[in-house]
Amino acid sequence: MTLEAVFDEVPQLAGRVREVAELPGGLTNENCKVDTDEGSYVVRRWSDDTGLLAIDRDHEYENSLRAAKAGIGAPVVAYLPEHNAMVFEFLDGPTMSAEDLRRGPGRIALAADACRRLHGADRFVCDFDMFDIQPRYLEIVTERGFRLPERYLEFAPQVEAIREAFSERDEATVPCNNDLLAENFILVGERFFCIDYEYSGNNDACFELGNLWSESNLSLDQLDELVSAYYGRHLRHKVARARLWGLMSKYGWTLWASIQDGVSTIDFDFWAWGMEKYERAVAEFDAPDFERLLAEARRPD
Repeated sequence: MTLEAVFDEVPQLAGRVREVAELPGGLTNENCKVDTDEGSYVVRRWSDDTGLLAIDRDHEYENSLRAAKAGIGAPVVAYLPEHNAMVFEFLDGPTMSAEDLRRGPGRIALAADACRRLHGADRFVCDFDMFDIQPRYLEIVTERGFRLPERYLEFAPQVEAIREAFSERDEATVPCNNDLLAENFILVGERFFCIDYEYSGNNDACFELGNLWSESNLSLDQLDELVSAYYGRHLRHKVARARLWGLMSKYGWTLWASIQDGVSTIDFDFWAWGMEKYERAVAEFDAPDFERLLAEARRPD
């Protein structure tokens, strides 16, 4: 289906003079900005293969509405599942990079504030749990003969140890984006907005913080800063929990990369992207402080 067919279905775009420009950076979607005399919009289109990645577009749409209602997500203009498309209002502000988060003054505090606002949204329509998603990815990789990194299966006992450590503390779940790459933060005025709710769902807040830490390769000191800013004080067990969730995210997203390497038509080296995460995950699984993190995640401060 052509972009013109999508435009014709959206009242804000149909029959108007339009300027269309591709937006780079999407790893599962093709995105473009559309400028009209009435405003600017983002059109996102996806392929049918993204269902393999545990993406439910109906859930994405509903959760995007709730994020927008909370003032943290871009307003939704249209949902066109028959065209594999969704349309949002364009957020006018700079897109962050990992370097921006690592080195920009006050960026960690802004990210913590954005997470708190998102986590205070109306509860999402679905849940997200990497302990459930990682085995689903592994089944797809195995059944389809996609590439699996060396030693990958050896870390199953460590994964179970993390699950057991987490189970000793009952943590409520909150609405999470679950994919907060730096590029999913848009600075509008003096606040971050969070975009792209493909993997959104109710989850442990420490997954959000740990995944954010992992995706932007923040330092351990910056993780401490992020967790402390989010909770209002330093909490060792929350820092440990976020670190372990960050490890689990790297371990799970490695398989996401393997699936994308096998099916995606996007011109991107998914395998190299995934192996960079996996090598960091291996280093953390093998690190001498792994057992200490498990112990700290179990006990209160």
